[in-house]
Amino acid sequence: MSTENEGTAVPPAPSAPPVPVDAPAPSAPATPEGSDHRTAPLPPVPPSAPGAPEQHPVHAGHAPVYASAGSGGAQQGSGGSAPDSSWPPPPPATPSYSDGGSGHNSGWGSSYQPQPSPKPKSGRGGLVAAILVAALVAGGLGGGLGYTLAKNNDDNTGSTTVSASTSGGAVKRDAGTVAGVAARALPSTVTIEAESNSGQGGTGTGFVFDTQGHIVTNNHVVADALDGGKLTATFPNGKKYNAEVVGHAQGYDVAVIKLKNPPSDLKPLTLGDSDRVAVGDSTIAIGAPFGLSNTVTTGIISAKNRPVASSDGTGSNASYMSALQTDASINPGNSGGPLLDAQGNVIGINSAIQSTGSGGLGGSSQSGSIGLGFAIPINQAKYVAQQLIKTGKPVYAKIGASVSLEDSTNGAKITESGAGGSSSVESGGPAAKAGLKPGDVIVKLDDRVIDSGPTLIGEIWTHKPGDTVTITYERGGKSHTVQLTLGSRTGDS
Repeated sequence: MSTENEGTAVPPAPSAPPVPVDAPAPSAPATPEGSDHRTAPLPPVPPSAPGAPEQHPVHAGHAPVYASAGSGGAQQGSGGSAPDSSWPPPPPATPSYSDGGSGHNSGWGSSYQPQPSPKPKSGRGGLVAAILVAALVAGGLGGGLGYTLAKNNDDNTGSTTVSASTSGGAVKRDAGTVAGVAARALPSTVTIEAESNSGQGGTGTGFVFDTQGHIVTNNHVVADALDGGKLTATFPNGKKYNAEVVGHAQGYDVAVIKLKNPPSDLKPLTLGDSDRVAVGDSTIAIGAPFGLSNTVTTGIISAKNRPVASSDGTGSNASYMSALQTDASINPGNSGGPLLDAQGNVIGINSAIQSTGSGGLGGSSQSGSIGLGFAIPINQAKYVAQQLIKTGKPVYAKIGASVSLEDSTNGAKITESGAGGSSSVESGGPAAKAGLKPGDVIVKLDDRVIDSGPTLIGEIWTHKPGDTVTITYERGGKSHTVQLTLGSRTGDS
């Protein structure tokens, strides 16, 4: 807001101090007009291994909302009772994309009204004027004495007086500070705008993956532009580039886009090691919350291996992750942006947020951050991105068995039958070779406690096809442990 007087003349100073008159009451300033951002509620997250926060569990039936600022309504999906863990159907309810509405601020302040000069008066008025003149003279004398004393003190070597002409100067920030990390990372982040042929779309974030112009983001950020829509990426310096989708993985919620005619000075962000991240580590999130590009927020890793099931709002397929949880402020529009460690290495892709069910500001329908944000671990996202750049299609690890997606804290139960009445245990698949049968309840994968079907799927997808894992399951009240080599499936269909 400007603090200058605009278009209002300032009255000249009187030749002699005016006689006091009754001051008119000042006019009240106009009330500033606030803005109203609508927010959307998010269902809760499923509890993970022991130590999960006391919230309503979210498994097959509930999904945290994506942290993207999109528009368009959501459709309701339904979760089958016997989905295949290599590609389960979506949770019964999926959140919708939401628009972040905003208002505007109006100027405020009262105008200056010059007062008429008072007419000269005799008697008491003249005496007051004389006293004021004397006071001005005394004030000038005092100011001169003060300056002289300050100057004398300045000449002493022990003086604490600092001259205004020598204060200030260049501000240097260490590379390890938040400001230093942000200064290096911001030029390699972009704000993505995706628009469908029907005009629907939203805003998300992405970051430079290589010097060829590949940008990594979330699948749900670019979903609107998949069928011939429009896709652009804008850098913090204001340069905007058209882009195209190279590949997308709905199950992983990862996508890679490529800039058309990319600049030659692209600087990819350094990728960290999400397996070495510890609870309490500092985090820095960069994104465009509610369309406010190049926003930087900070926090810590508040939990690891958090099972999260979410959807892109189309009601078709769900995404599953074993997420990094952070309290860095993440809001709609942060989706696809980098989650950095204190050194500026990418440790995750910001993807979803947990929100209260009571709505946001003013009781509107879209909620913002409550300190529960979720990011795809970068080790998983890196593998997926490389596959998408190489072949355009994702590759998923699988155990070859269908598990229930119903709410549960007892484990992932292999269903009695698979989708469409098929066998729930794939013939000749990894689960069959390991001796698993319908009705078995998987309670651990390696050292991870499995409390539901979505938790199992999220953990499986943190591995690569061909990895050997240890499965602990229960059958007839007895616990069994087997080694299992994960199979693979290519594509989302």
